[in-house]
Amino acid sequence: MNRYSIMVAAVLGFSTQAALVTESVGYQVDGQEFQGYLAFDDRLASPLPGVLVVHEWWGLNDYIRRRAEMLAELGYVALALDMYGDGREANHPSEAGEFARASLASLPQAERRFNVAREQLARHPRVAGSPMAAVGYCYGGGVVLHMARSGAPLAAVASFHGSLTPKANPLPAGSNIRIAVFNGAADPLVPAEQVATFRQEMDAAGADYVLVNYPGALHAFTNPDADRVAAEFKMPVGYDEAADQDSWRQLQTFLKDSFE
Repeated sequence: MNRYSIMVAAVLGFSTQAALVTESVGYQVDGQEFQGYLAFDDRLASPLPGVLVVHEWWGLNDYIRRRAEMLAELGYVALALDMYGDGREANHPSEAGEFARASLASLPQAERRFNVAREQLARHPRVAGSPMAAVGYCYGGGVVLHMARSGAPLAAVASFHGSLTPKANPLPAGSNIRIAVFNGAADPLVPAEQVATFRQEMDAAGADYVLVNYPGALHAFTNPDADRVAAEFKMPVGYDEAADQDSWRQLQTFLKDSFE
């Protein structure tokens, strides 16, 4: 585990001593190479539920790898997937925006990128037929909500500070996927109107959902690196320790209930 991962673990109050196995997982989509990151606790008996983790617009970086490890510490097999290809990571908002826009320019292609990773996780011998969920952060939050609306075979999805606006069709009535949204009430990228419209969509579909709106929390409130990003790039983001810890506690209950 690198120094950044240890720092994140310390801020979030989690032990780095779990008997974790981590490995890079390579796969191809439409002829392009992708690099995911798999984590599980090899002390636990299989099969275990699988959880896909979708990165922020920065790409599959140390922060998302650590989130996959934290899910593995909870007893899941976690696969942080690569939505950009070739394991690309952005170092500047302009580059991140370019990567994100290109990845979503074709929604069918974006869905294939997600689903190939999902199939990789479903075939893993430690998952092997167990139910699966998906968790996404920022850009990834929008992705997992889109996959829920598209009918992906998942038990549940959870979005952290992600866009709530449908990228295509809204959630269909009768969908049995469970949905959790953890949002910053002070996030200018997800204004109150968007939150209200999302609630209307979920209610119209009769969805099994929870939406938690944290007062004063900004975009990227779960990422300890957000304050540095705000200062360096003059972006409206910021870490909120209380919202981060509460949303993580609620996620644990949400996943446990979804897999029962």
